[in-house]
Amino acid sequence: MPNFDYLPHSQLLELRRWNTPTVYNGWECVTKRNRLDCNCSWEPGLVDFTPQLGPMVGYAVTVEYVCGDAAERAARSDPFGELYDYLASIPGPKILFARDLEYPDSKGSIFGEVTGNAYRALGCVGAITDGSARDVDEAAYGGIKLMARRLCVGHAYSCPVRFGGAVEMYGTTIRPGMLVHADKYGFIAIPEDETPYLLEATRFCDSLECKTTITAGREREGRTAQQIAERLKQENAEYSRRNAEFVAEIRRRYAEQK
Repeated sequence: MPNFDYLPHSQLLELRRWNTPTVYNGWECVTKRNRLDCNCSWEPGLVDFTPQLGPMVGYAVTVEYVCGDAAERAARSDPFGELYDYLASIPGPKILFARDLEYPDSKGSIFGEVTGNAYRALGCVGAITDGSARDVDEAAYGGIKLMARRLCVGHAYSCPVRFGGAVEMYGTTIRPGMLVHADKYGFIAIPEDETPYLLEATRFCDSLECKTTITAGREREGRTAQQIAERLKQENAEYSRRNAEFVAEIRRRYAEQK
């Protein structure tokens, strides 16, 4: 059983104060992997249909579903009840990753006002699907964030079929228990072993940018274009130097823990 409760809730709340690109910057400092191996939304098409709710942070839970198979739906007595039992067995906050097994020929949705409120009641702060969503405004009233490829009208023969396995979505693999940060820019999913210093790294990168590269781009009055260019280069170099020192410190801490 994956771990779904490895960061203090206070850290999750603080991570939610940043957008997903900023958290990605922090991830670069704590990972030993190639940046191109990041578990994030690489493929286009994901749309945040509830941007008014801001970012969401939680642990990944997974489901695979179909909506265009009447026989499959009829063969199952209570598929949504099984999904609800699965969600109830795992502590929140959770983000439900739902793979549409019929994509790109999606026939319906398992996300709407009724199910959205049910997922929220069971500890899901949001859901991400590579299929469709509906009733997104009504779901937002209940406090659940919905991200999908497109909107649709009906649920057809909506039927969850598998829970708790790894799913391939938007060009990456999502495994239950990964820490997820998502907003209008997309999502990043981070395995547990890369999270101990994630909040510290995110804080560090955001603060360092404000003290170096962003300030250099904002303070333009009284400077020529060439002077601005020189300062930008200097602050970029300073950012890189201090960032490298921070990454080395994180590596040292990991080494001491072995």
